[in-house]
Amino acid sequence: MMKRISVMLLSATLSLLATVPAFGQEAFPRKVVRIVVPFSAGGSTDLLARSLAERLGDLWKQPVIVENRGGASGMIGSDAVAKSAADGHVLLMAAAPTYAVTQAIQPKVPYNMQHDFAPVTELVTIPQLLSVNASLPIHSVQELVAYAKARPGDLTHGNSTGSSAQLAMELLAWRAGIKTLHVPYKGSGPTMVDLQGGTLNAGFDVIMTTLPYTKSGRLRTLAVTSPQRSPLLPNIPTVSESGFPGFEASVSFGLFVPAKTPPEIVRKISDDTRKVLTDPKMKATLEEQGFEIVASDSAAFAERVSSELQKWRRVTSEANIKVD
Repeated sequence: MMKRISVMLLSATLSLLATVPAFGQEAFPRKVVRIVVPFSAGGSTDLLARSLAERLGDLWKQPVIVENRGGASGMIGSDAVAKSAADGHVLLMAAAPTYAVTQAIQPKVPYNMQHDFAPVTELVTIPQLLSVNASLPIHSVQELVAYAKARPGDLTHGNSTGSSAQLAMELLAWRAGIKTLHVPYKGSGPTMVDLQGGTLNAGFDVIMTTLPYTKSGRLRTLAVTSPQRSPLLPNIPTVSESGFPGFEASVSFGLFVPAKTPPEIVRKISDDTRKVLTDPKMKATLEEQGFEIVASDSAAFAERVSSELQKWRRVTSEANIKVD
């Protein structure tokens, strides 16, 4: 009888132990999780982070808050995450090519994207649109290239220095063998005003910013920078099919954690984030805004980060883009 009771107690004990984390491995998350957005509130990075935070909070039964820490082209917020405790409770929401370009053109970056961060998952991409002022006699990418070749250095485009918009144009100029004139702006708002008004000739910007002006006819959109046409503008060709095979200059959003975060925590965050992204309601909401779901694992995202760093370093070097 005593032997039978002992066996039952041992079985119960083993079952209980199987349901709790191993010694030193606390359940994640065990407290508030912060997603640091290294830019001010209201931009596409911030809006995506807030949608993700709400749904991860529901899944994890822990508050997930978005913290905007803008400044120095994203370096302030990124550096804060790099120096945070490596326990998965502080995440960085970063966008390529911004993080790749910052490292290439800024004189002093206090962190290294490949050494100080662990990639978690590439969340989504959002294509950019190449548009021109509607009064110009340009209706295709090839006509834009011909226009620029006939007027070396006179084709104007604008946005903030080192932005994804500037880089997309510099990539096209490099591939096409044309010279353009970049006019620095503080952001997309004033750029769009001057592009419509004719002060600027052409420009790239993300689809959510450009689409209303395209639909109203105030801008003429020539191409989209994603590998495939956008479902929101199925009649607009890609830059790749417009004479520049392999051209891609979409904006990619991803999550990072400090480099020494335990692999099992990185994996859990990645798995749960991908689960949230592929939920039908979340997926539909993001796609309506022009986002294209990626939801990669950490290994695939690490490869993407490496390729983005190499690609945009080359473009910034060719275009001689520097921030003093």
